[in-house]
Amino acid sequence: NLVIPSTVTNNGTTYTVTSIGDGAFLNNGEDVNEVYCTSLTSITIPNTVTSIGNVAFSGCKNLSSITIPNTVTSIGESAFRGCKNLSSITIPNSVTSIGKSAFAFCDYLTSAIISNSLTTIAEEMFFACGRLTEVTIPNGVVSIGDSAFFKCINLTSVVSLRDPAPAIGVVAFDSTHSSITLTVPFNAQEYICTPVNAKAYT
Repeated sequence: NLVIPSTVTNNGTTYTVTSIGDGAFLNNGEDVNEVYCTSLTSITIPNTVTSIGNVAFSGCKNLSSITIPNTVTSIGESAFRGCKNLSSITIPNSVTSIGKSAFAFCDYLTSAIISNSLTTIAEEMFFACGRLTEVTIPNGVVSIGDSAFFKCINLTSVVSLRDPAPAIGVVAFDSTHSSITLTVPFNAQEYICTPVNAKAYT
């Protein structure tokens, strides 16, 4: 129900909207943005935007749909943290950088398509996304951060397209489904995980 304009005019001067600023729609339970943030159910971002700031939409608990254009190159830390009703996210291939906890605590997230241009899955990126069942890691990803999928309790399938498979951080897949499987290319030479993480794989 919100379409962010590509331009805004102030005092007769027109400006192009190129970024969603830090905390732009943040709901912290105290800020005046709280009522507005919690009323948002869908957001369309214009193709003039190249960055989404830290905690930009954090706590927008009724947000269920967001369209990210293929002009966006970076998504900040906790940008969508706590968007509990967000059911799916497509991160376009233009995105090369995503901050820590960007989609953490998105309780109803069932589908996440990850940008082919990413090299790192950030720490806690999908922390406690309890309805996420499967994820494909693009072949450009060389490392998966600590706790990236921690407490994704229904995650049963992780497919990595990279050969060699990416380095895997501490408890990256801990507290996931008991029968989780990690699939890597037939000729994958190695993957790295700590002993505490090893039990997450079959």
